[in-house]
Amino acid sequence: MRTTRTVPARPVLIVTLTLATAGSLLLGPDTAGADPKPVTREGAAVDDRAAQAPASAARRALAAETPAGTSTAAPARGYPRRQILSPDRENPGDKSLKLGLTPYHAIAPKLNALQRLGDRVSVEVTGRSAGGHRLYLVTVTAPETTRQARAQERMRELIENAPAAAAKSPEIKRSYKTPVFVNSNIHGNEWEGTDASLKIVEQLATAHDARTRDLLARSRLYFNITANPDGRIAGTRANAGGFDLNRDFVTASQPETRAMRQIELDKQPAVLLDLHGYVNGTLIEPTTPPHGENYEYDLFLKNSYANALGMESAVNALGYTPAKDGVEPVQIPFRDQEEGWDDWPPIFTPQYAAFHGTVAAHTVEIPLAVNNEEYDELPVPELRRRSAVNTAVAGAAIRATLDHVREHRAQLISDQIEVFRRGAAGAPQVPVSPRTVPGVPGIGPEDVYTTTFPRAYVIPPGDSRTQRSAPAAARLVDHLLANDVRVTRATRPFRLAGRTYPEGSYVVDMHQPKRGMANVLLADGRDISGKVSVMYDISGWSLGRLWGATVEQVPSGGLRGVPLRPVTQAAPVAHTAAGGNLRLRLTDPREIAALNSLLRQGVRVRQGPGGSAIVPASARRQAAVAARTHDVSFTATRLSGGTPLPRLRVAAAVTPGELFALREMNFDVTPVSTAVLNSGFDWSGTDVLFVSAGLDHAALTAPARRALDAFLDDHGLVGRGTRGAALNAAADRLAVKPVEGNTDANGVVRTENAGRVTHDAPAHAFVYAPLWFTDLGPGVRVEQSYATGNPLVSGHWRPLRNGTGGPAAAAGQASVVSGGRTVLFGTEPLFRAHPKGEFPQVARALFTVAHSGSVEESG
Repeated sequence: MRTTRTVPARPVLIVTLTLATAGSLLLGPDTAGADPKPVTREGAAVDDRAAQAPASAARRALAAETPAGTSTAAPARGYPRRQILSPDRENPGDKSLKLGLTPYHAIAPKLNALQRLGDRVSVEVTGRSAGGHRLYLVTVTAPETTRQARAQERMRELIENAPAAAAKSPEIKRSYKTPVFVNSNIHGNEWEGTDASLKIVEQLATAHDARTRDLLARSRLYFNITANPDGRIAGTRANAGGFDLNRDFVTASQPETRAMRQIELDKQPAVLLDLHGYVNGTLIEPTTPPHGENYEYDLFLKNSYANALGMESAVNALGYTPAKDGVEPVQIPFRDQEEGWDDWPPIFTPQYAAFHGTVAAHTVEIPLAVNNEEYDELPVPELRRRSAVNTAVAGAAIRATLDHVREHRAQLISDQIEVFRRGAAGAPQVPVSPRTVPGVPGIGPEDVYTTTFPRAYVIPPGDSRTQRSAPAAARLVDHLLANDVRVTRATRPFRLAGRTYPEGSYVVDMHQPKRGMANVLLADGRDISGKVSVMYDISGWSLGRLWGATVEQVPSGGLRGVPLRPVTQAAPVAHTAAGGNLRLRLTDPREIAALNSLLRQGVRVRQGPGGSAIVPASARRQAAVAARTHDVSFTATRLSGGTPLPRLRVAAAVTPGELFALREMNFDVTPVSTAVLNSGFDWSGTDVLFVSAGLDHAALTAPARRALDAFLDDHGLVGRGTRGAALNAAADRLAVKPVEGNTDANGVVRTENAGRVTHDAPAHAFVYAPLWFTDLGPGVRVEQSYATGNPLVSGHWRPLRNGTGGPAAAAGQASVVSGGRTVLFGTEPLFRAHPKGEFPQVARALFTVAHSGSVEESG
């Protein structure tokens, strides 16, 4: 567990506490509100444990992609929408049982029983997890006829697609039901949100008081009962694929994340709760700076802060005390902390939801830890006492939110409409201030984060002859569409802002309701190193810079006269030339996957110029299947190629994201670790070793160390980060000195590519805890360097207190080096399976060190 810097509360704290606690449990001067506890992050962002996720989890995730532009929403029909769920096999090993909570196998029977309680509860299955478990969405609302349900859908679409008209609609003001989304258990070993949600659903199903009837007549309440059933069962933060789902919303690599994304698109919640644990006292967003600059933060802060105060009052009113129960009063980071718990990156559930019109969104961290060492060490009665407290706290937060929704329905819907209106009109953002956000004390210049949206983005389709970047452009467009960003395509060549673009170019008009979503994905981002001293998680990301496609920003001007038509999916790239040998570029993960599929079939593929692959004419049929399967292009060539490319069997001691990325590229991968090697690993089925996590040469037994050293005497090594560099030193491979930067630093950096491994790679890379290499010995080749000047484009990278470890120290230094049968990365080319345009660097490194005694001989 990592702790951020403890900081003093904002100077307005005492005034805020007085306002917050009127009519509720009063907070004394020694409470968590007046003396805030440090904010903690569970689990390091850079995971140093070797991933062991089963291949089936990756296959399930990769096969479960929802086609761009489609919706999983049921056809508009009335409520309730009952279905009988088949029971799951009882699992006595479910980790929930020890806590006295609902095991996963008991959820389906419970939901069947809840549907039988009346006509308010409906259940749908939104998909399956990486581990194959069903994902349940429960809807609670007053009954609706099919006609009424269709009217609700029509109004929902009007709010997004014609917000100016929606703002004037008497029907919306009178009868639109406020959508509320309660997301539970996204971290599998933070259990109690599920149980609180089940209790609330039962109460709503059976209550007949006027307040409940009014709430359900004017709201639709959506409960994602467990967002991470794999982790709930196993008692792990991550899903079966090893992914922290609350870091996956930009990439959406996992089926659970895509299911949550689709709920947000289909239901368009105005309010969202994401129930977590464990921070004592209960932590309720809104957050500390920096704040997301791409959403309408004035509307978000106004509504989130008001709802947070209601939740605080309800939770404190439960009567738990530090002395009696070990429970501290609620803390609201915006009010009670200076920094350390921010809403800057769009990777978290509430922050991602803001781009889809959610105007009050909260992470709620319930108070008493029952996971990790507490789960193993505390007696069962104490664990169950804590879980009961946590369930009550989560329930109080939900009930307070539902009260807020019932009382402030009109304002919530009006502000959601305003989010979309500003986007569609290209209106400027409204900076937060005491004037623009009345009722929120303590707003200062440190809270002002806005951006200037460009007029448009253009994504060229790729070179028509070579298909360079075409797969990347298609993937990026489909990803934008899957995130509900509107994309158009040019029907003929056109000029825009003084430049000429080819027919088929994609254009993202930034005058659209979800402009914030488009911009947060495509923009470079910002260097915020000087804004705050510490960040909770990543600070920089950019699909425009990291996914391999060309993305050009059009700062201003108009699109009138540009020949554009809307698209619902990217144009197919798949193509196989009719005659002769075939050339496959290897600059995109899909192309690497296609290559590996051919190698698995025994096709004799050879290395071509520029790091490409040459496929013989005799394998045209197999190439055509690979082209369609992976949406890549095989162009004609007269070349026959050079060295044969082998089918690689990779042993990998890597992070979950890296393991997933290797499988996405269709490599045959066997996960390894220190423990696996010590148990007697058979190296005979391995061609190359990739190490970045969980393999410590010094911790190996003598037999395991001898076996590893013997393997490395004749085989290739690809290393990433400090673990990879340490193994390189222990094995006496490349003569280099690794230099660690600030381990908290992360973001998008400019790079200069000079080698075969990085040929045609993007001129940008992603780093977390960046590393560089100095004192290069004989035969060491610089494949890539950090750019001169300040290499950081966006993110947070400060020097250490002694002045070392910053971007100035890294500037011009080698970030990727090679020599002999070794390649070392100081960047994060596979981080959380996100920077797609960098994946091929790792693939080329693996092929290079596996098939040749020297990197210099390759190509």
